[in-house]
Amino acid sequence: MNPSIPQEESRPPARSPARRILHIDMDAFFAAVEEKRNPDLKGKPVIIGGMGDPTRRGVVSTANYEARKFGVHSALPLKTALRLCPRGVFLPVDFEAYEAASRMFKGVLLGLDVPMEDVGIDEAYLDLSLLEDSNEAVAGRIKMGILEATGLSCSIGIAPNKLLAKIASDLEKPDGLTIIGDSDVETRIWPLPIRKLYGIGPKTEASLREMGVLTIAQLAALSVETLVGRFGDSYGHYLREASRGMDENPLVTHWEPKSFSREMTFQADVKDWQAIARTIAEQARDVASDLERRGYLARTVTLKVRFDDFRTVTRSCSLVDPVRNEGLIRRAAFSCLQRVELRRKVRLIGVRVSNLEKGRTGSTLPGRSVF
Repeated sequence: MNPSIPQEESRPPARSPARRILHIDMDAFFAAVEEKRNPDLKGKPVIIGGMGDPTRRGVVSTANYEARKFGVHSALPLKTALRLCPRGVFLPVDFEAYEAASRMFKGVLLGLDVPMEDVGIDEAYLDLSLLEDSNEAVAGRIKMGILEATGLSCSIGIAPNKLLAKIASDLEKPDGLTIIGDSDVETRIWPLPIRKLYGIGPKTEASLREMGVLTIAQLAALSVETLVGRFGDSYGHYLREASRGMDENPLVTHWEPKSFSREMTFQADVKDWQAIARTIAEQARDVASDLERRGYLARTVTLKVRFDDFRTVTRSCSLVDPVRNEGLIRRAAFSCLQRVELRRKVRLIGVRVSNLEKGRTGSTLPGRSVF
């Protein structure tokens, strides 16, 4: 053996860089966009949802921080929001304006040239692991860049994984920066209420409260056997790991849609067949436009009908060949409608296309039905 030639066995193993995941969440995004184009709204409780009329059906899409002081939050019925905040400024949803602002702030993020997962119109994840700059420096550049590009503020969380980064971004809103390490889980995460843990909704919260679990620390103290016995194998293990700050999920930088859909809640329950048919035709046109714009074909068309008693039924129709043609999608949706008994008034109607694939358009009429 030639001693002048280094041996592989003597080399220390290469160390992977510490994982640094950043989650960015724009502050009260829709309301902030509205305030930017109408500065007179600043300081007033702004509530955005539906057509902007709180006397009609609809839910809150977002509310600024002044409105949240009155208990107004996303998904709250507009009529309830009006009762809680009678002096609130109610505005209609303007998706075009919000999407334009979204593209602008995400352009700033793309300029960092790091892996990015786009998870919504107002949030994203970045993997900073290979950057040499400090967390504070990167966050500062992002905040300044977004402010210059849009005039809006954001809140940022940085942590060893996506789960902790998302929790962190919500801890110091608005315009916050929260950096969490593995050693901070016990002191900064465990004291939080269980609803702060991603993946816990109202039903799970109620079930955990029945068990006397109010904080993430109390959840982390439960045995995996207890959690699996109560919530099943998969979700039980998730709760166990998430409560301890464990998350190995990678960033998803390429995402394929599963479906395209449109839904409409009528302002007044309807039984007029023509009004229902007209709505279905409009929704078929919209989803066909989505397919065309994104370059997809669909093999399944599904109709959703919710009645005035909130009973919901769906009917699906499979297509022999995938299509994106508006007329064929409309005919398939109407064939689904023929299998729905319209004995009660209709509250909501929706059309969804699924089983998507890329490629050229087909032209085959609906085939077998799937219930």
